[in-house]
Amino acid sequence: MSDARLEHVEVGEGDETRRIAVLARAGKPPGLFWLGGFRSDMSGTKAEALDRWAAAKGHAYIRFDYSGHGRSGGNFEDGTISRWLDEAERVFDTSTGAQVLVGSSMGAWLALLLGKRLRERGATERLAGMVLLAPAVDMTKDLMWDLFDEAARRALADQGFYAQPSAYSEEPTIITRALIEDGKRHLFGDQPIEAGCPVHVIQGMQDEDVPWTLATALMERLAFDDAVLTLVRDGDHRLSRPEDIERLIRAVEEMIAG
Repeated sequence: MSDARLEHVEVGEGDETRRIAVLARAGKPPGLFWLGGFRSDMSGTKAEALDRWAAAKGHAYIRFDYSGHGRSGGNFEDGTISRWLDEAERVFDTSTGAQVLVGSSMGAWLALLLGKRLRERGATERLAGMVLLAPAVDMTKDLMWDLFDEAARRALADQGFYAQPSAYSEEPTIITRALIEDGKRHLFGDQPIEAGCPVHVIQGMQDEDVPWTLATALMERLAFDDAVLTLVRDGDHRLSRPEDIERLIRAVEEMIAG
């Protein structure tokens, strides 16, 4: 079994150049392509578990950190959906063959957006499927702006950012006006979503960050593809317990088996 290689790819030009850290494991197709969540990195429990599975089964696997996250360069506060999507597309282009996109939280939104870009490029054969965990689709609107009180909205307007208290860190999460404004460019809204491949959504019903009702609403919009929803009655947002990892692995195996 070979080790995953740490590589770096550059995205953007001039002052916008970002050096993105990538862990790539060689193997057979279809490969797995991991898209992490907001403020998460590629060394998280689920990403590591998928790496162990890919190594044991001989499948290719790529994971990376968005700019301002983990081992990648750049500042988190400069991040927008457009920037992180460009980075995901650039890293995806280092892969070969069909890929199963595995997106967690914000990464699920980016997986759907990446799939849209691949369709626009005429490269739908590169999509073997998607496994979406606690999908935070349209999160800059549905889970940020729409839920912000007047003080938060005023801070965004006056200061250009809002320091949102975090349940996962002592440090607040900096939400920028640029993130919110840029997010509008990528909203799926109430329109049907064409993934271009089979989709399996896994959602915890005790998720305090992404309400499970958003997952059921997403299923209604995935009208063009074979889509499955698994609701985990006692699952939280992380979905990182041993039983959650087993559920994730089964979903990936079923996606690969077709």
